[in-house]
Amino acid sequence: MSTGFRADLLIRGARVRTLTGPGHTGTASSVALWRGRVLAVDEDVPARRVLDLDGAVVVPGFHDAHNHMAWYGLSLQEVDLRVPTLDDLYAAVAERAAGLPADAWVVGAGYDENKVGAHPDRDGLDRAAGGRRVWLKHTSGHMCVVSSAVLGDLGLADAPREVAGGLVVCDAAGRPTGLLQETAQSLLSDLVLPYPVDTLVDAVERAGRAYLAEGLTSVVEAGVGGGWIGKSPVEVAAYQAARDAGRLPVRVELMVASDVLHEVPAHADDGFGPGLGLGLDLGIRSGLGDDRLSLGPVKVFSDGSLIGHTCAMTEDFSDTPGVKGYLQSDRDAIVGRIVAAHRAGWRVATHAIGDAAIDLVLDAVELAQRVAPRPGVRHRIEHFGVARPDQVVRAAALGVVPVPQGRFVGEIGDGMLRALGPERAGWAYRGRSLLDAGLPLVGSSDRPVVAGAPLLGMHDMVNRRTESGAAIGPEEAVTGLEALVAYTHGSAYASGQEDTRGLVAPGFVADLAVLSDDPATVDPEGLRDVRVLATLLGGEVVHEA
Repeated sequence: MSTGFRADLLIRGARVRTLTGPGHTGTASSVALWRGRVLAVDEDVPARRVLDLDGAVVVPGFHDAHNHMAWYGLSLQEVDLRVPTLDDLYAAVAERAAGLPADAWVVGAGYDENKVGAHPDRDGLDRAAGGRRVWLKHTSGHMCVVSSAVLGDLGLADAPREVAGGLVVCDAAGRPTGLLQETAQSLLSDLVLPYPVDTLVDAVERAGRAYLAEGLTSVVEAGVGGGWIGKSPVEVAAYQAARDAGRLPVRVELMVASDVLHEVPAHADDGFGPGLGLGLDLGIRSGLGDDRLSLGPVKVFSDGSLIGHTCAMTEDFSDTPGVKGYLQSDRDAIVGRIVAAHRAGWRVATHAIGDAAIDLVLDAVELAQRVAPRPGVRHRIEHFGVARPDQVVRAAALGVVPVPQGRFVGEIGDGMLRALGPERAGWAYRGRSLLDAGLPLVGSSDRPVVAGAPLLGMHDMVNRRTESGAAIGPEEAVTGLEALVAYTHGSAYASGQEDTRGLVAPGFVADLAVLSDDPATVDPEGLRDVRVLATLLGGEVVHEA
């Protein structure tokens, strides 16, 4: 280094988990930062500023590999339906409705029929909201309940209609109850979508500020632009507007909903046949952008929800004999979409929770690589929710990256346990067996399906206990260090960013979290109590407790 050189910041007096070296066991006591990157570790580097942490723990900034940022930001202003009983849910709806005009909507999110005892229904909502339009979103995101006024707007007041890949649920008399499952939720699109870009920018910023307080510095937004998951056809513009205005607090990788892909013509010499296959205009695909906002995989849905009993299983759910869930589309159509996106140069991230859906996705990836080999592409299976042992082995052989949510075990694990029974509980949202198969363990939350703080996720990956205290697949538990690596380097690997994120090492981005204790050594039950003291993004302190 030349005489007079100064790092921007020297952090010292710290317990630094660099996560470098064999087994990610590297540690240090100081780290120097320069121009948004790590300059040196455990070196006496002169710096313009010095921060003495008095023994606090420094780890790489957390990365959530699967969350719904705009959805979460919107939900922060909706009625909170994470309540213990159905009566409490109706009371929350009534309280919000009381302060609204007669033509206003009551919108709520987060209810779980496994916890409140049953799904709310149209009649109860009509009474609670005084006949107003009500739209309540299930915690899984895979279903919702609406009031009679909304059913009337949809032409469903007295009779259902067929919806491919979804269901308008009816009572014994054939009258719609208000419950819309899977793709049937898309019937609401003309009434509630799109959201204005300004509203989405507000939601993104609101979510991002909450993320920084939890030590999160980067996330993958798991579906924008289309389908029931998208909030606007121009949703990417909202993220760009947030960034341009300085209102994008964390680094974001966007998944594009496969619904918005279409045939793109190209020259025959480009090697894609008559065109690029499924794509976006201008030939846009995975990889566009920079280290603050980028375009990631295309998001494909194959099935639904485990606790909602709509994911596609090879055997019946334990608590509902005769029910195996269903695919969201024709099998050949799903396979064709995955193969076409692969041929067009996309990374593909396919939602698959039930083991029947996982079989389908693994078949599709194998076919895609056979017809158009792309070594090292790292296609993903989002959730990998109920995975048989043979599917773990096959995913490793195909180079597919599972992205499970260990956090589900703690918050919605009781519903999962009822749906699967004790014999299959160990297949749910695996940890240990993925590592044993040579697969990366990836940290993610699927927020707002559950509370998404990374330290809560690590706690559940290590302890594998439900809210009621029941063990669920304890053999899938991992160590505190392994859980920490999952939420840093493991999730960076899932995005193909393991060479620049997820370690405290020279050249890596200076995204750091300062903690009150070390997740790798703290008592397993104490993981949830570790506090985030500060968060740094690109070497700048962006949050202080």
